[in-house]
Amino acid sequence: MQARRVPGVSITPDPRRVLFRPFFPGGPSRARTIIARVMTLTEEEVKAELNWVMEEFGDRHRNLLRFFARRYSEVGHLRLTDAPLSRERELLIGAYFTNEYSLEAAALFNPSMIWHPDQSGLKPGAKRFILSLRATGEGHISSLQFRSGVISSAGGEGGGRRGRSPRIELDPVTAYVTTPERTLDRSFQRSLFGKKLLELGVKYEFVRAVMGRLAEHFTFSELRDVVEEARRTEPLPPRVAQEAADAVVGLAESNYEIRFDADLPLCERIIFPSTPSEVKGIEDARFVEFTDDDGAVTYYATYTAYDGRTAFPQLLETPDFLAFKSHTLNGPAVANKGLGLFPRKIGGRYACVGRQDGENIYLMFSDNPSFWYKKEILQRPTQPWEFVQLGNCGSPIETEAGWLVLSHGVGPMRKYCIGAFLLDKEDPMKVIGRLPEPLLTPAGNEREGYVPNVVYSCGGQIFDNELIIPYAMSDYASGFAAVALDDLLETLERNPA
Repeated sequence: MQARRVPGVSITPDPRRVLFRPFFPGGPSRARTIIARVMTLTEEEVKAELNWVMEEFGDRHRNLLRFFARRYSEVGHLRLTDAPLSRERELLIGAYFTNEYSLEAAALFNPSMIWHPDQSGLKPGAKRFILSLRATGEGHISSLQFRSGVISSAGGEGGGRRGRSPRIELDPVTAYVTTPERTLDRSFQRSLFGKKLLELGVKYEFVRAVMGRLAEHFTFSELRDVVEEARRTEPLPPRVAQEAADAVVGLAESNYEIRFDADLPLCERIIFPSTPSEVKGIEDARFVEFTDDDGAVTYYATYTAYDGRTAFPQLLETPDFLAFKSHTLNGPAVANKGLGLFPRKIGGRYACVGRQDGENIYLMFSDNPSFWYKKEILQRPTQPWEFVQLGNCGSPIETEAGWLVLSHGVGPMRKYCIGAFLLDKEDPMKVIGRLPEPLLTPAGNEREGYVPNVVYSCGGQIFDNELIIPYAMSDYASGFAAVALDDLLETLERNPA
């Protein structure tokens, strides 16, 4: 069976959506030269230049002058005089150390669909959703951004008609994008932190020295002071000590909190790489609405932080898509990409699927969503269209028949297709059925893009007895597909694994 494309709905990258970022050309010596040149301008010239900057860039951003002031506070110490400066000159210096970044100039892809926490004000039968997307811009740096929209049945308020695609309407997108302020975790636990450092392969002697100087619970500032002391005093080659120190601080910086202003539209909220482990990208968030045993709801997302060499699995959590916490995922059972949390506990434990060895899908259980130590192979590549590797597309979806899991398989010519399998609700190690053929394959112009011949999803939802699959087309743009849930489950049950 094949999923149907939902016509008339596509999400394409827009290079006009730009944010401001710190710009630091060269080292401190060059920065001093730039500041010195600005210091040669008269006050009239400074005002004229700043006015020109604001005329050209002011309507492209929110709070641009505030960012210029922040940039001056970060580079102003490099000027060669302590004489007080006018506010205009400080702002102009800040402008010289700021640049625009077009965060989706190259691609907007790998969508994950979640139901919006606010379902008010809708017509009967309609439902509001949030779509997370991976945006890629200059330097192949990926960030996380959001869209919202409303889905309704093809038949209107009276219900859908089988075989007809649902109606999907995306909310308008504004011209602005905004990144939040970041705060580091206020407290760390020594035993867990040290264990994670050893998992990352940080020099044992350095880890022992640092952990031995800390209390069981410590702050980031306390850690930074202890790391600097260990770097100076431990009998290690300077280069080895510096690399270990950078790794320790980098791990701490990977655990942080961010918050957006409540009046900021969802489409303007951008989570941009802000830590050493993320410097080259935040990739492929897979959101799930998790309901705990007491009924409390938390929106989790697993994602991949990439520093240009190593992929670090991370866990993002939010109650409202305004405040977010990001934490490192720990343990030997989170060694690869593509983790997807189940939307509730199974047998009193958290459960997760994911590819651990680059080829197979595994199932993991844990008492803590941040720590995963045991894994079992759940699915291996079986069909020719998945002989290269197999992975899951987002989190399992609960149905009456079992846990429905979208998968992706890679076959000849590195062609990616989307499949599906069904797991037992009480014991998800039991595979009820598995599609022998792809549910969705790249077709027509979907084959052309940044990475050709790829369809890929980071998670869908069930609506009006239809499985809705948001999917990426060749790592460039995104669209939607749908398939009748009853037909899909019946096909799965007829094809036991």
